[in-house]
Amino acid sequence: MKLIYAADIHGAFERVKTLLYETVADVYVISGDLIDIPFYNMDSAIRYHELQTYFHGLRGRMGKAGVILEDFVDELLEVPDIPEEVQSQGTTYQQYTIRARRVMQQKYKVLENIISLKQKSRVFCLPGNYDMDLKYTSLHEQDLHLHWYQIDQLRIAGYGGADVWTAGIPERYIVNYRAGIGVDEKHNEMYRFFKAVKPDIIVTHQPPHGIHDGVQSTGPSGSPTLRSFCDNNPVILSLSGHIHAACGFQVEEDTVFLNPSNFGEVTEITAEVYEGGFFYAIEIEGIRLVKVILKKLVDQRIYDIADYFLRDGRWIEQVIDPERFDAFQRRQNVDMKVVKYSHIPEIQLYNEIKQFYRMFQTHETEERLGMLEQVVLLIEDKLRDDIAMDVVGSVNVGLSEESSDIDFILYLRCDSRCGEDFTQCERYRKAEAMIRDILGTKCRVEILDCIDLNRVEKSIREKNYECEITQRFVAYRSLCRPINYRVIAPIEDLLNEDLEYRREVEGSIRSYFKIFLTTSQHVRSFSKYESRLNAIGIKLPESIRGKVRQYLQGGEDESPTAPLA
Repeated sequence: MKLIYAADIHGAFERVKTLLYETVADVYVISGDLIDIPFYNMDSAIRYHELQTYFHGLRGRMGKAGVILEDFVDELLEVPDIPEEVQSQGTTYQQYTIRARRVMQQKYKVLENIISLKQKSRVFCLPGNYDMDLKYTSLHEQDLHLHWYQIDQLRIAGYGGADVWTAGIPERYIVNYRAGIGVDEKHNEMYRFFKAVKPDIIVTHQPPHGIHDGVQSTGPSGSPTLRSFCDNNPVILSLSGHIHAACGFQVEEDTVFLNPSNFGEVTEITAEVYEGGFFYAIEIEGIRLVKVILKKLVDQRIYDIADYFLRDGRWIEQVIDPERFDAFQRRQNVDMKVVKYSHIPEIQLYNEIKQFYRMFQTHETEERLGMLEQVVLLIEDKLRDDIAMDVVGSVNVGLSEESSDIDFILYLRCDSRCGEDFTQCERYRKAEAMIRDILGTKCRVEILDCIDLNRVEKSIREKNYECEITQRFVAYRSLCRPINYRVIAPIEDLLNEDLEYRREVEGSIRSYFKIFLTTSQHVRSFSKYESRLNAIGIKLPESIRGKVRQYLQGGEDESPTAPLA
C-alpha cells in the first residue's frame, strides 16, 4: 500500500490539487490546518482576530472561561446598560462570526471538490486548531477525527484539533479537544477512542510528547497521552503536524513518527514566510512499514529529498537532495528564491490544456504510472545506475484507457563512446530489454527517444547552445510527466540556474515545435481526448476549446472561426 501524508495545508488548495494529480497512491491523508483564514481578505481576518481576542480577555476577567465565546458575547449583549462601545463591538463580532462560518464552509466545499476528482484513491482529512469540526462541512465523509477505517490489513484512526486556544476561528465550531495535558486516561477522549479502535496508523494534529513537539519559547508541547499510547501499543506509524519547525523522521520503540512540516505557505509572527510543499510518501507491505520518502512539491515538480528504509532491522537515512534537505532541517527557504521560469507561448498553452485534462485523470493512467515507477526501481537496482523516464501521450495528460499504449522518453547515463543513434547504445539495449521483460504483455510500450544525461549536463555547463540532445531534453522537460524525477532533478536545477541559457535553447526548438503541432497524429490526439471526456459526461468548456484551437495554430492569437480538429 502507498500512502501520502501532507500536513498543515493552510489554504494551499491548488497545491493539494497538484499533489493529487502528480502522484499515485492508494491512500492520501490531508491533515489540518486545512484552511488559512475564515474570510476572503486579510483585513477582515485581522479585525475578527482583534475582536475575538478582546472578548476572550473580557470573558476571563468576568470569570466566564468555561462559556463558549459566541455564547458569552450573546449573553453580554443582553445585559442592560451595557457600554455603547461593548455593544458595538459585540454586534460586529456576531456579524463577523456568521460570515466566518459561511466562508469556511465554502472553502471546505472547494477542497472537497478537488478531492472528489481522485476517485480511485481513499482521501482522508483531519481538522487542526484552525479548522471547523469537519462534521459541519462538506468534508464529513473524508473526516478522520474520531473515525477509523480499515484499509487492507491496516486500521487507520485520527484525532484532530489541539490543546491550544486559537484566535481567528469561531470557537463554537472548532474541534472540542478533550485530550489535553492533565486529562487522565479515564476521561481522555483520544485515549479511550484509540484504546477501543486499536489502530495500526494514528493521525493527530498535535504531536506526542517529546517527539516533534519542541517550541523554542515554551519547550515540549505534545500530548503525553498520545506518547503513552504509542509506546504501549502496536502502532506502526504516528502522523502529526502543528509544530512546523519540529519536523522530521523519528523512531521510538517500534513506532515511526513523522511530521513533514507545513505543506502550505506559513507566515510566522516574525513576518517570515516559509515556503512549505513538504510531504511524505510511505510504502507498507502487509502490516510492515518498509520505506518512507520525504518529498517536496515545487510548482509542478516533485523533488525527492531523503529516503528512509530498513536494513538489518535498522532504519537508514539516505539524503537524495542535500540542498533542500539542509534547508528543510534549518527551516530555510530555498525554492522561493528561485526566479520563476516562463516557457515559450506554445509550451505554456499546452501545459494549461494538460492541467485541465488531468482533472479527469483515469484509473488506467494511474495504473500505468505506478507500473512505470516499479519498472524503473527494478531496473535501477539491476543496472546500479541512473534511469528515468518522461511520459508523453495519453498517460501524460491523464486520459489513458485500458487499450492505450505507453509512450515515453528514456534517460540514462552513457559513456563517451555512444554515438548519435541511441538504438546502438549497449546500455540502452540492456535497459530496453529489461523494460520489455518486466512489462511482458501487460501493455504495449514505445520508447520514442533516449537522452544521455551525461552529455546534457556537460553541454549545460559549457553553455553549448547547439547540442541537439540538450535541446530535446529541454523540450521534454517542458512538456512531459517524469518517472523517477530524482535522477532528472539535479540537471534541471542546473539548467534553471541560467534562465537566459534555457530561454535561448527553448527558443531554438520553437520552429521544430510548430512543425510537431501540425502533425496529423498530434491533431487527432486532441479529438481523442475530447471524445474520452464526452464518454464520461464531461463537455469540453469553450475556454479550453479555444486554447486547443490556439495551440494547434502554433500559439498564435485564436481565430474565432478556426475549427477544432
